[in-house]
Amino acid sequence: MRNLTLSCLFLAAAGALVPARAADPDPAEIIRKFAAKEAEFRKARENYTYRQSLKFEELDRDGRVEGKWELTSDIVFGPNKQRTEKVVYAPMMTLHLSITPQDEQDLRSVQPFVLTTDDISKYEIKYLEKQNVDEIPCYVFQVRPKQMLKGERYFEGQIWVDDRDLQIVKTYGKGVGLLKKNEDNQFPKFETYRQQIDGKYWFPVYTHADDVLQFRDSSQRIRMTVKYQNYKRFGAETSITFGDEVKDTPAGPVKK
Repeated sequence: MRNLTLSCLFLAAAGALVPARAADPDPAEIIRKFAAKEAEFRKARENYTYRQSLKFEELDRDGRVEGKWELTSDIVFGPNKQRTEKVVYAPMMTLHLSITPQDEQDLRSVQPFVLTTDDISKYEIKYLEKQNVDEIPCYVFQVRPKQMLKGERYFEGQIWVDDRDLQIVKTYGKGVGLLKKNEDNQFPKFETYRQQIDGKYWFPVYTHADDVLQFRDSSQRIRMTVKYQNYKRFGAETSITFGDEVKDTPAGPVKK
């Protein structure tokens, strides 16, 4: 975490010291700069290996676990330097809810949300305020899709952008998109935190959701945790070790 040193300018007026008001930031300029940094981040993350661990639980009214799904994968590079996913841990699923393609899309791209220069035209982005995240001063923006296209998933919620590195350090919201008529899919609100890796880029390290999914005829409380760990930059000298692959296993978060 970095510490913020606050300095104030004072003006003398009528024999008293009056704090000067800081100039309001230019939201359009901040968006332009952080979107460019996010594009750099997305490209950089493609050169890293990491482990992704998912735990998804169905809870009863008393908070007891009724069903569970766990999945651990290593994102690695194959012999041809192509990124691939190796499932290393996948015990039998005991969920009563079912997995949908939208859940899989959210796990891959919405929960570790990235907002690049190419993506900002898809969203309405409104500046809200400045706010600290773990002592890091951030610009807070409200984000929602302008228009939703069939088959696409989008993020709707708030993002916190570090005011120095101009990268997203936290997101809070949910995945949204067009559903088929009479399709009863519900998606949890989640919170994702990033951490600075190799002193430059803020990579997602933790996603958490604890929400009640309201279906037409029932409701279900769920709790989900996704961890992104052991980031390592891939190179010619890099030696990557991972567990045995588990075949024919499911992937994604879930729905009814």
